[in-house]
Amino acid sequence: MSIQERLDPPAERTAAEVAPPRPAAPPAAPPEAVTDTRLIYVAPASLRPGPPPLPAGPGGPQGPNEPTAFGSGPPAFIPPPPPGVPAYRSTYLDYLPGVYSDNEFLARFLLIFETILSPISRTVDNIPHLFDPDLTPRDLLPWLASWLGLVMDERWPEERRRDLVGLASDLFRWRGTRRGMQLAIRLYTGLDAEIIEPTLSQVGARRDLGYRFIVRLRVPRGQDVDLELLRRIIDIQKPAFTAATVELQRS
Repeated sequence: MSIQERLDPPAERTAAEVAPPRPAAPPAAPPEAVTDTRLIYVAPASLRPGPPPLPAGPGGPQGPNEPTAFGSGPPAFIPPPPPGVPAYRSTYLDYLPGVYSDNEFLARFLLIFETILSPISRTVDNIPHLFDPDLTPRDLLPWLASWLGLVMDERWPEERRRDLVGLASDLFRWRGTRRGMQLAIRLYTGLDAEIIEPTLSQVGARRDLGYRFIVRLRVPRGQDVDLELLRRIIDIQKPAFTAATVELQRS
C-alpha cells in the first residue's frame, strides 16, 4: 500500500454496496388448469345449425375427400326429427305442471327423449293395424292366414290373399252350405261356381242321388284351373256324408 493510500481516509460506501445481494426470485409457476364443472347442454340434432354451404370450385362443390369447414372429409349430415316430433318445443311439456310451461330450456331438453321414444310409441300404437288384412304388410299375410288355418298360394295376387284372410270368418260361418262353398271357390280360384243339387223327383227315383251334387265352373279360354286344389276346397266345405262331381265348361 502506498503512503498516499494510508494517509487518505477510505470513502464511505452506499447502502446498496454494503447490503448483501438478494437471492434470485424463483421462476414463475405455470398457471394451473381451471376445470369448469358446470353442466354443458348439448342441443339435439334438430336444433343445431346446419353446416355452411360448401364453396364451389372449378369442378363444383368440394369433393368427399377435400377439406371442409369442419375439417377433412364430407360435411356432417344432421338428420331431420322423426315424423310428429316438433323442432323447437317438446310436446312432453304438456304433461308437466303449468309452472314449467314457459321454461324454454326444459322444452328443448325434453326433445332429446321425445326424439328417441316417439318412433317406439308410434310402433306400439300401430300394432292393431298388423292384424287388419287390408293394412298389414304383404309379408305378414301368410302369418295371419296360419292363425285361421287357411292355405294360400304365393302365386295368387295380393288382393285375393287379403280377401281370403278378411273373409275367413264368413267361410267358417257358412261352412257346409251352398253359399259357403261358392264363396270359398271364388276366393281360391277367382271363378263363380254353380252348385246343382238333385230335385226331389230325382231323389225319389234314385235315393243315392240325395247325397250327391254337382259343382260346375265356367272357365274362360286360356285360364288354367288347379283341379287338385279345387277338390280340396270342396272336400273341406261340403258336408262329410256327401259327394261332389266337378264339371268344367270352357267358354
